[in-house]
Amino acid sequence: MCIHQLNLLAASSSSFPLGALMGKQHPIEARHFSSICDIMEKAMVNRDTCIIRCILVVFQVVFRFFNPQSEQNRESVRRSGLLLWQLLMAPVDQIGPEIQGEVCLAISSGLNTLYQGESELSSLLRLVLTEGERNSGLSQLRDVILTNLADQLQKNRFGSDEDDHYRLSDELLHCILKTVVRESCLLITKCQTVARDDFQKLLSTVPVASSSLRYLMAVQNHLLSNTVLIRPDDNDDSDSSLQGETMKVQELQTSILSLATKILMGCDEVLETLQQVTATLINSDITDRETRLKGLEQMTKATMLGHLLPVLLTSLMHPNLQTLNLADALMPQLVQLVLYTSQTALLLKTQSPLFTDSIPLVGGPFRILDEREEPGFLTGLKIPAPWAAGKTVETVHPVRDNYKFKETVHIPGARCLYLRFDSRCSSQYDYDKVTNPFYHCKLVMYAGPNTNSRKVTEYGGNTLGYGSRSVLGTGWPKDLVKVEGDTVTFSFEMRSGREHNTPDKAMWGFSCTVRAQESSEDVSGGLPFLADLALGLSVLACSMLRILYNGPEVTREEDACHDLLCSKLLQRCQWQVEANGAISPALTPSPSPLPLTIEEDREFTYPSDVLIPPPGLMPGAYFDLPRIRLPPGIMSRLREVSGRGRPQFRPSIK
Repeated sequence: MCIHQLNLLAASSSSFPLGALMGKQHPIEARHFSSICDIMEKAMVNRDTCIIRCILVVFQVVFRFFNPQSEQNRESVRRSGLLLWQLLMAPVDQIGPEIQGEVCLAISSGLNTLYQGESELSSLLRLVLTEGERNSGLSQLRDVILTNLADQLQKNRFGSDEDDHYRLSDELLHCILKTVVRESCLLITKCQTVARDDFQKLLSTVPVASSSLRYLMAVQNHLLSNTVLIRPDDNDDSDSSLQGETMKVQELQTSILSLATKILMGCDEVLETLQQVTATLINSDITDRETRLKGLEQMTKATMLGHLLPVLLTSLMHPNLQTLNLADALMPQLVQLVLYTSQTALLLKTQSPLFTDSIPLVGGPFRILDEREEPGFLTGLKIPAPWAAGKTVETVHPVRDNYKFKETVHIPGARCLYLRFDSRCSSQYDYDKVTNPFYHCKLVMYAGPNTNSRKVTEYGGNTLGYGSRSVLGTGWPKDLVKVEGDTVTFSFEMRSGREHNTPDKAMWGFSCTVRAQESSEDVSGGLPFLADLALGLSVLACSMLRILYNGPEVTREEDACHDLLCSKLLQRCQWQVEANGAISPALTPSPSPLPLTIEEDREFTYPSDVLIPPPGLMPGAYFDLPRIRLPPGIMSRLREVSGRGRPQFRPSIK
């Protein structure tokens, strides 16, 4: 192949047909690969950047088809790897940033060839992740590798056999997360430290996700997509299939729990930095303080708080992730994040130093607000209600011949729906039982999910004078139409065709906006980012609290034994847990103030200390006495009078 031609193609990488060239390649022989390495060594000695760039492009192609199994091939691979590392670690002023970028691409394309074992690849990734900040070459290589891995994970979002290759170990994920946290804190800190012009330049470049953040986003999206969108096989309802799906969900939940724990811990550190920077800016006397405080929210969106946390919070509300294990593990971190976000959102809203050393903290980090202080970060903010903007239902304009339209609008939780029709609504309504009984065009509305539901009303016609009946009933409504319930169905039908002289505006059709409240609400602005984040965290925390309160789900065995578990007889038993984990009645019940046995020939009296009212009880107030155990003789007489025999107990209950 021509070196000069490859060099020209490499110089214009956008037009370089690398994919077409790769599709025509065959596995290269070891001696040819060795010759390529000889050319590279000579070019590096002579500092011939043109040939170096050309060979780097050749490496990118060859690595994808080279088989390093033989001893001679492994030696050539080892040699090419050393040459690439020499170029990567060389000073940028000697080789230039373009060549350094090509070196990173070559190493990234040949990861599986240059690093055969999993341990070798892990060592490389650990090196670029830990030392990337100290060396520009390693930093660029880290970005290229993580970007490629993120792209592969996005392509295999719904799972494949290569997932384990693209998903790094927990140790490497922890290193990546530390990098993301450090980048996020640094970006937020710049809002306070950089000069005014640099701050404006910074605002024009965000939000841009770094390669480390992009990889974490890809891993999170990959796990959440597989968990939220998992569907059982409808064609296979066997026990083995259900068991396999359950095990898959449990494995995904374990992976999500591990990743979510790391992400929430990192967000906690970033939010702490954000609160400190916010308080510092509020207390400062710089001239552009308000501009920096407004830009701080935009900067926050560029961090892991904007790229990772909102997606995680939304996904954790899915039923597949509303589990007791997740709630128990994530609840402490969620509470801390709610505290940080609500405090910072309140700081930004009031722009006043709310937290000072002179204010005492009650109950640890939770501070009880004084009546004179701001009630909360949501005070004065208009929270958009669900479906506040409404949903528009409309036909084509104008309607065509023999046109049919049916649509159902359902707004969960709405007590009633409010409909507003467009002023242009019109149709031609002719209905003559003698001349043309089937020619009409009208809208019928039903208060329910289908046309079998209760009919509300019908509209049709126009005010332009076309049709034997200009309008149907009172015509198209100009005021709000109220429909009881949370569902309304529209059925519009045009039978036959319109007259040839009827204009389009007389057959415009209809358009209607459905809302859950009477007045429309402007929701274009939305909530401030931190207030929205604090609200989302609060909702998730409340959901997790409900899971913790409800406890484990009722098992089939518990459901089958529901009546037995409600037995007052068993509730009076004292149970103990044995060494093997089984639960059985206690052989030695706890001490009781009453005697264990009562003799029939003696009158039973309570011990004096049992009848003493509890301390603090008001005079004349009622309090429970211990149950009176009647003598057997009296019990026998009562059974005779009542006609109820002695219950038969199993030996285990006795």
